[in-house]
Amino acid sequence: MAHDKSAGSRFGRRDGARRVKNKDVFHQPGMGVALMASPLGDLRLSILNGCLTAIDILDSSDGQGPVPGETGLPAQGELAAYFEDGAHAFQIPLQLEGTDFQQKVWRAMREIPSGQVVTYGELARRLGTSARAVGNACRRNPCPIVVPCHRVVSAQGLGGYDGQTEGPLLERKRWLLRHEGAIGD
Repeated sequence: MAHDKSAGSRFGRRDGARRVKNKDVFHQPGMGVALMASPLGDLRLSILNGCLTAIDILDSSDGQGPVPGETGLPAQGELAAYFEDGAHAFQIPLQLEGTDFQQKVWRAMREIPSGQVVTYGELARRLGTSARAVGNACRRNPCPIVVPCHRVVSAQGLGGYDGQTEGPLLERKRWLLRHEGAIGD
């Protein structure tokens, strides 16, 4: 369906959002994007009306390069504190998009203390669902680190991370769990 630019905003979108260099990022009033370095790589933080909506761990091979963003946001300070001390408890306000079920799983993951892990099956039992459903909600988590999907593991080992069961993404999970003291070297 084509948009009539005269009926919408000057950017051709009815909602006033404008497309920026990265075709998947829209800027709206009250929305900001911030970049910060971390031991996992550069993080792109998406903020809407003062709430964190997403964290993307940027892969240097994605071809995007750094996107200029805001600095000094509370989310950056909280993440920096976490990278200094894995026991840091996040107080960042979140605004996460997901189904009611995903929201329920994400809330439950935020209750898992730093330095501890819970199996997919155990979390599923607490929520009255299946381990596979919990795993799928983990995979759809828009705010890794703050919503600690890395603390949910398989009964036989680490399980997966962002849908991967080996390689660099699983190394991120391993690094986060080591940083929090949940697993040894």
